[in-house]
Amino acid sequence: MKRIALALAASLFAAAALAQGLADGEIRKIDKAAGKVMIKHGEIKSIGMAPMTMMFVVKDKAVLDTLAVNDKVKFDVKQEGGDYVVTRIEKAK
Repeated sequence: MKRIALALAASLFAAAALAQGLADGEIRKIDKAAGKVMIKHGEIKSIGMAPMTMMFVVKDKAVLDTLAVNDKVKFDVKQEGGDYVVTRIEKAK
């Protein structure tokens, strides 16, 4: 029983840590054909980016079907070559 409680606590801690690493933003434009999304965002600590509005490449283009302009989102970005790629995005709760 103690192992289960420890495992549950560890997984909750990991989920909370992951959620804290996501940046906050608001969808401004969606370009499904190009697989890009424009996001007005706060600081993105994971890549050291200041708040701004910019277009990002989306790793999984199917996610664009779940988003709409003005949606508040939480997202993660990685730099891949010369592009900033959204690797995870979800509607903010």
